[in-house]
Amino acid sequence: MSTTKKAVQHSQPTGSALPGNRIITLDEFIIRSEKDFDYATGELTGLLRDIGVAAKIINREVNKAGLVNILGVADSGENQSGDIQQKLDVYANDKLVECLQNSGECCAIASEEDEGIINVPAVGSKQSHYIVMFDPLDGSSNIDVNVSVGTIFAIYRRKSDPSGPATIADFLQPGSKQVAAGYVLYGTSTILVYTTGRGVNGFTLDPSIGEFCLSHRNMRIPNSGSTYSVNQGYYSKFDLEMRRYIDHCSDQNYGLRYIGSMVSDIHRILIHGGIFLYPATRKYPKGKLRLLYECNPLSMIVEQAGGKAINTQLKRILEMVPTELHQRGTIAIGSPDMVDELKAFIERYSALPI
Repeated sequence: MSTTKKAVQHSQPTGSALPGNRIITLDEFIIRSEKDFDYATGELTGLLRDIGVAAKIINREVNKAGLVNILGVADSGENQSGDIQQKLDVYANDKLVECLQNSGECCAIASEEDEGIINVPAVGSKQSHYIVMFDPLDGSSNIDVNVSVGTIFAIYRRKSDPSGPATIADFLQPGSKQVAAGYVLYGTSTILVYTTGRGVNGFTLDPSIGEFCLSHRNMRIPNSGSTYSVNQGYYSKFDLEMRRYIDHCSDQNYGLRYIGSMVSDIHRILIHGGIFLYPATRKYPKGKLRLLYECNPLSMIVEQAGGKAINTQLKRILEMVPTELHQRGTIAIGSPDMVDELKAFIERYSALPI
């Protein structure tokens, strides 16, 4: 890509009302789209609706966090990924597990907050064919200062025999095997964005009726952008190729936008274009972000919207085969032209063979 910025087309919301001012709710949209699923049994539809219900409950608590005793660090200290666990992390985690267990539409759950998988008891004679993974509250350390946070989720079709319990192998699948992925952003408005592999759609919560309504149809990421997102405080701890690329962004007068909540940064990039970087540092030589709970679902969404997602070894995120439940990795994700631009810097300056 040349250093001259290309003209970009921004993804625009369609508004929750279609012609005739008829509102399309999340539930209605999911049911209508069920025919597009490879396995149209209603299970996946039910799972997405369960997640939508959990998101409404979490949204309610996030918005009154300052009025009740759910701010600050949880008594448990760190979660299984080594991050400081906030009280609201625990609350969000519990509500997602509760909602997903009630209907029996999934057979097992894995969360960034828990060490192992949680097998879900069957409801009646129902055999579930899906497993769900999630980061219940991404960026939760921002809650105390009233900055946007989010929930990230991924759904896979299980590999094990549905007549028995799920196994760890059901969870250690590459991101390309996701049948659905999404996030909920709790911000100035609350929006749920998801994909089932056939484009990306966004739904904004209308508090007056308590429903998510279609507001962003067929979201498309601009080919390029004028912002980059990275924790530049770690600049001196990045590898040479990453420092060179950040210098290039500064030379091109790209704006630095870093919220510290990956969902928030990715949502902005999805709308306006740009690139999000989380490379290796001396403290985290293999990267810090969780492959299964953050990188895979957000990569699926960005790719479905026309973007790209790779790690700093130039491997496509969705092709990586995980080896452990809480595996960490690096990521570069966003507008395709900007990811390609970063790739060129890595190929030119990396001291390691690519």
